[in-house]
Amino acid sequence: MVILDEKSLMLPPPPPYVEAGPISPPPFPTQSRAPPTLSTLPPHILLRIVYETFSDGRVEKQRKVLYWLTMSLRLVNRSVYIACMHVLRSTYLPAYASLIRSPYTSDPFPHGTSSTTESASSSSLRPAQSVQRETRVLDLYIVLKVREDVWTDDSEFHLEREESFKDLFDLMQPRARLEDLVRHYGTREGVISVPSSSGITQVASAPATPTSPTHSKKTVSWKTDASSSRISRSGPAPLPFAALSASYSPRAVGVVLTTRQSKRKIVEIPRTREETLEASAKKLVRELRGWLASNPDHVVR
Repeated sequence: MVILDEKSLMLPPPPPYVEAGPISPPPFPTQSRAPPTLSTLPPHILLRIVYETFSDGRVEKQRKVLYWLTMSLRLVNRSVYIACMHVLRSTYLPAYASLIRSPYTSDPFPHGTSSTTESASSSSLRPAQSVQRETRVLDLYIVLKVREDVWTDDSEFHLEREESFKDLFDLMQPRARLEDLVRHYGTREGVISVPSSSGITQVASAPATPTSPTHSKKTVSWKTDASSSRISRSGPAPLPFAALSASYSPRAVGVVLTTRQSKRKIVEIPRTREETLEASAKKLVRELRGWLASNPDHVVR
C-alpha cells in the first residue's frame, strides 16, 4: 500500500545528476588574470604605494625621497606621474603660497573649474600640461626647492641661490596668474575660447545684439560701458587661449597673440605697482573685446 502526498506531487522533480567538472569555487575565477602593473593599479592603491616610500626617520631622508620622486619615479608613466605630483604639490604648496607677495594672488588649483576643463586637462592633455598655467610655475618651484634642500643637507657650504626664486615670484608667477585670470574673465565675456576634451570649443554666452561704439575724431572708443560692448554670438570668433600669452612688467601688461606667421602684441595697458592682477586682467579683457570688434576677419592658425 502506497500513500501519495499531494504536496510532493506538486513539486518539480529534482535536477539530473551531473558529474562535477573542473569548476573553481567562488569567488575564484576560472580564467587566469595577468599580474597587475603600475599602469593598471587603481589610483588610490598607487598613491598608497608612493606614500609608503617615506620613512619615519630623519627629515633629511624624507627630503631625499622627495628628490627621488621628482627626478626619477614620476618619469615612469602617466599614472605614477599623477601620484607623485599629488604628493609633491600637497607637500610644497604651503611654502609656495607663503612666498606670494601683495598685491599678487595665487590659485594654482582653482575650485571653480568646470567639468569640461577638468576632463580636458586629464584626458586630452599630456601629464605635464595643465589648463591652469600657474600650475607649471608651482612645478618649477618644486623642482628647484627639492634640489636646493637636498644640496643643503649634503653640504654645509652650499648656499641657496635666491635669484632663482626671485625670477619665479617676480616675473613668472604673476605673469602666469595674469594669464589664468584673462582666461577666466575672457571666457566669461565670450572673447576667449578653451577647447574641451571632446574638441568642442567652450565659450560663454553673450548678448545677441551688441551696442554700436561711439565715434570721435576717427577713433573708436570701446571703454564706454562694460556691458554695452560684449561680443555677440554672430560677431567675431573668440581667440583661442592656447595662442595667447601675457607680457608682464611692473608698469605695463599686455596680451601677445602667437600664430604660425607671427608673434605680436595685440593689446597693452599701463598699470601701477599697487594694482591687483584681477583689475589688470579685467582691463585686458575689455581691450581684447575692442580688438576683436575692430578686427572681425581675424584668423588664428
